[in-house]
Formats: sequence, structure tokens, C-alpha cells
Amino acid sequence: MSVSKSKVTNSILKSEKKSLYRFLTLYVLMITFLMVILGLYYFTTQKQIMLAKHRATLSKYAYEQTKKLKYLHHYFPEQREYPRDSRFESGIFDMDYIEIFSLLQQKNIDFDKDIYLKDGYIHFVKTLDIYYLGAKYLIIEIKDNQKWLYHIYKQLVIYGLISFMIFVSIGIFLARLFIKPMRDSVMLLDRFIKDTTHELNTPLSTILANIEMMDRDIMAPKNIKKLDRINSAARSVSVLYKDLTYIILEQNRDYEDEEVDLKELIEERVEYFDVLAHAKQISFKTNLDKSHIYINKDKITRVIDNLISNAIKYNKRKGYIKIILQPHTLVIEDSGIGIPKEKIPYMFDRYMRFDSSEGGFGIGLSIVKNITDEYNISINVESEENKGTRISLKW
Repeated sequence: MSVSKSKVTNSILKSEKKSLYRFLTLYVLMITFLMVILGLYYFTTQKQIMLAKHRATLSKYAYEQTKKLKYLHHYFPEQREYPRDSRFESGIFDMDYIEIFSLLQQKNIDFDKDIYLKDGYIHFVKTLDIYYLGAKYLIIEIKDNQKWLYHIYKQLVIYGLISFMIFVSIGIFLARLFIKPMRDSVMLLDRFIKDTTHELNTPLSTILANIEMMDRDIMAPKNIKKLDRINSAARSVSVLYKDLTYIILEQNRDYEDEEVDLKELIEERVEYFDVLAHAKQISFKTNLDKSHIYINKDKITRVIDNLISNAIKYNKRKGYIKIILQPHTLVIEDSGIGIPKEKIPYMFDRYMRFDSSEGGFGIGLSIVKNITDEYNISINVESEENKGTRISLKW
């Protein structure tokens, strides 16, 4: 039998993908944060380099302007025109930072820095040793052409994207490398479940068929009891086999819905499980009205089988199972050990078991929930410890 990955495996692989996505998201955020920090550092460094390159030129301009101020100072007031230069703008301020004369475009001067960039203008602040015209500070201003800024942005975008892609590729490689052992284990487990399930079919069918063929009339009572135990155990394994088969083949089969006579189906399943119930001296109490539902018969059979099987498995010896069928409603009630209230919300989780002394893998109720959700069947659970459980289905 060749089948694709089971739903269990697909679920685990989806969890693997989610873990991979979470790791990559965290990794990308960390890489992005690191690259932003490096980008800001690179930008600041390049800005300082640009200012350092302008420092020599502006210092030369300041020297030339100082000479002109000195000339104006000596020939004032005969010479009253402030010296200008087409290459830059300038201004002079006294020791209290009050403007004496200014041609500056940017008026807010930072006197604590000797050179800085602000609002598209580069300012060079020169402190005068001799107060020409009462000036303590000479400010040289030039407009920033921003070519250096365009060059930086271009480098950041190009090298940033290349670096980002390299880091993401490394992250994906490392994530897959770390997850590979788990993925291999999951695939090995998947193949094992498929092969084991397939191999169970033939001996299980043989056991059940031979039990039905045995003549009880010629058997001793002691042997009849032994045969009933074998029959009960074989039917328990049969329910588990059908659950495993359903999970493995669920995504590959095209199910067809039909009008199902629930009364007839429940009577058939009660007769099937009577052997299991009889082994624990559990009695069935049924009140079945005529009721139909449009659903796939195999799926609703899985629902009924798992609910009855659990009612038997977790029931008390000499207990009872009450099954009530009304139009659009099915109730299965037992006199079993019950479920703690705090665990009821988790009872449909896969692999959840409430009594380790009982067999099974905890997949039956998960199948029930998946099917009822698929067909918009509401499921309500009422349970009290040591008194029993009541499960109601409504559609």
C-alpha cells in the first residue's frame, strides 16, 4: 500500500515549518537590527569623513575672510562694506553669541562645534584671536550638494541587500540543518506507522473471521469465556486500526456524503461493541428515534465508534451506557470515571489521555472533533468525576 504522508505527520511537519518560520523571523529581525546599527555607524563615519574633507577648504576660506575683516577693521569707518565672497556666506558674532553682521542662510548657529552639517548647510566656526570689529566668532557657511549622501544611500541599498540575502540564506541553511534530524525521525515514524497499520490488517481480519466461524455449541464454558476475551481484545484493536487507517488515508480519499440512517447505524455499532461491553458487564440502554444526517458514512461511523469505545473503556464494571437519538441530536452517556472539569477543554487534543491504565493512543476523540468541526456538528461535554460523562451532538 503506497500512501502519502499522514495527517499526524503533516501536522508535525507543519509545526516544523512554523518553528522554522519563527526562527527565521527572529533571525531576520536580529540581522535587520544589526544591519541598521551598522548602517547608522557607516553613515555617521562617512558624514565625519565628508566634514573632514571640507574642513581644510573652509579653514582656508575662514583665513581669507579674517584678513578681509582685519582690513575692514583698520579702515573703519571709511570702509563700511562687509566683505563678501561668491564661494561662501559668512557672519560675525561677539563673545556673547550676538550677531554683529551676517549673510548666513541658516541662523541657528551651534558655537560648541567647529564644523557641522545642519539643514543642508555646512558651518565652520572659527574663534578669532583678535576681536576685529568686535567679533569673537567667524562663521563660514556653504551649501551641501549632498552628492556624498546619494553615494552613501546607494552603497547602503546595494551592499545592504546583498548582505541581507547572504545572511538570510545562511539562516535558512542553518535552520534546515538543525531541523533535519527531527524531520528524518518524523518521516521514519510515518513510514513505520503506515507499514505497521498495513501489516495489522491481515492478521486482525483473520482473527475476527475465525472467531465468528467457531462453533460455540461444542465448546466448554471455560473456553467460551476465553474466546470472548479474544474477541473483545480483537475488536478493541480493530477500532484502533480503523482510527489509524482513517488518519493515514484521510487526506487522500475522496469522501462522498450521503443520507445516513442513524438509528440503523447505531443499532449496528451497539451490536458490534456488545462483546466489549459484555466483558466488563456493561449494559446498553438505548432510546432511538428515527433520525437522518447527510454525511459520509465512514466518518460518522468513526464518530459513533470512538464515543461508544471510550464509554466502554472508561466505564465502571457493571456500569451502563445510555444512547439517546432524537432528530438532530445524539446523546451518549456513561456511568464511568468521569473527567476532571479543568481537563474537559483539552479532551479533544490529540494524544490526550486521562487514564494511563487504559489502552489507546489518545487519537479517537481528536478524530471525533475534526469530523464534527468539518460538518458543523456542535459537541457538548458534561462530566463529573466518579459519576460519568454525557456527550451531546447536535446538527
